[in-house]
Amino acid sequence: MTRTVCTALLWAFALAGTGVAGVGNAVAQSSPAFDQLPPSQEVSDTVIDLAGWVVATNDSQGYPFAIMDKAAAQILIFGPDGRLRGAAPGLFGSAVGDHTAPGIAGLALREIPGRDRTTPAGRFVGGYGPSIDAGRVLWVDYDSAVSIHPTATGVPAEKRAERLASPSPDDNRVTHGCINVEPGFYDLVVRPAFEKGGVFYILPDSDSLADTFPEFAESRG
Repeated sequence: MTRTVCTALLWAFALAGTGVAGVGNAVAQSSPAFDQLPPSQEVSDTVIDLAGWVVATNDSQGYPFAIMDKAAAQILIFGPDGRLRGAAPGLFGSAVGDHTAPGIAGLALREIPGRDRTTPAGRFVGGYGPSIDAGRVLWVDYDSAVSIHPTATGVPAEKRAERLASPSPDDNRVTHGCINVEPGFYDLVVRPAFEKGGVFYILPDSDSLADTFPEFAESRG
């Protein structure tokens, strides 16, 4: 998977415009620090195009960034230079949707209605900060209480570790809206990448790309 993705990213960067070929070469020649995606899974053209666009336009403004594909249950981490640092399965909100319910940040997990257990789509600037009940966490979007954290034992019946290990993305919708990744991936890739903050791009479930990332959608013609 890694070589295929890196090659595709190289082409995306090369086509994005002059001045980014060096970044593309760095991506193509460097394996990510951690690759957990099942060999049978492919990364979508949309993710590859979005990564190229972020680098070509400097949309992350020199910060590391992550692209999350809810439908494929994938998370890809890139350094400030656009180099792919890691790719892994992720767990996302159990409800399909891209909205954030008003006032959801003030609710306890058990109080969040099933229909509102969504992982919102969009571009978010986030970083580490305090939380009420989980210590210091990596906030993707503080206002909607969405963070990235490693899977924990939690509720055994949810079988979160088993869902992450499954080769299919169909069973990865189980959280209250936050994003879960395997602890090793979190410690080796996520934590060091975003220690000083970063930008997070979450692809939509049902909203259009034009509504979610209008400038990116316009660049695709």
